[in-house]
Amino acid sequence: MLTSRGPALCTALRRAAPGGLASFHSSARRCRAARVAVVLSGCGVYDGTEIHEASAVLVHLSRGGAEVQMYAPDVPQMHVIDHSKGQPAEAESRNVLVESARIARGKISSLAKLTTAEHDAVIFPGGFGAAKNLSTFAVDGKDCKVNREVERVLKDFHKAGKPIGLCCISPVLAAKVLSGAEVTVGHEEEEGGKWPYAGTAGAIKELGAKHCVKDVTEAHVDTKNKVVTTPAFMCETALHHIFDGIGAMVKNVLKLTGK
Repeated sequence: MLTSRGPALCTALRRAAPGGLASFHSSARRCRAARVAVVLSGCGVYDGTEIHEASAVLVHLSRGGAEVQMYAPDVPQMHVIDHSKGQPAEAESRNVLVESARIARGKISSLAKLTTAEHDAVIFPGGFGAAKNLSTFAVDGKDCKVNREVERVLKDFHKAGKPIGLCCISPVLAAKVLSGAEVTVGHEEEEGGKWPYAGTAGAIKELGAKHCVKDVTEAHVDTKNKVVTTPAFMCETALHHIFDGIGAMVKNVLKLTGK
């Protein structure tokens, strides 16, 4: 039966692809991968990007077949932390873009060059840099200001209807800039130290956003605003749980691109 229908099927395929079967197959291969911008805030959890979160984002994007370009604002860090002591290194100063280049293996551009026309989505890993270098949330809480370029990027992607992914503390950026956004930073109670930054949920509500309780392995999808968030290191837990939660965030961001 299949043999008898073979010639007719081939003829139909040739008509569907004027260039012949080779053209038909090559057009299928030309489906473009999602182009995703990843915005970093330095290098190191206490004064920049949380490195494990950035790595998890990049691994999951790679698995999802995305094309990635990394960016960071070309500005001084708020301060430099000696991570071995957990204390400020008073005599040091560093640049956010220069430090972020460590994670990007040198392949990074100034955030000022990031445009929606060249990307299908944008993702912000967490780390205190999001609250210190991308905004002043660490100092000013609900009265914080967001870096001008960060605010521009968030508003531009939102206006273009392109998805925005954020994890750990970085959802406060969306809460501040995108009125009425739904985000998660995990649970709203510390629960004996498992959620040491649970108070952030209250600040998010004060910013006018809606906080949605989620576990560390989950992501919340605000379908209206195309904002996808996950708690990551807002929770004290095993690293693989954080990795899985970031995977859920990345998967949903890629799904929203439609690629």
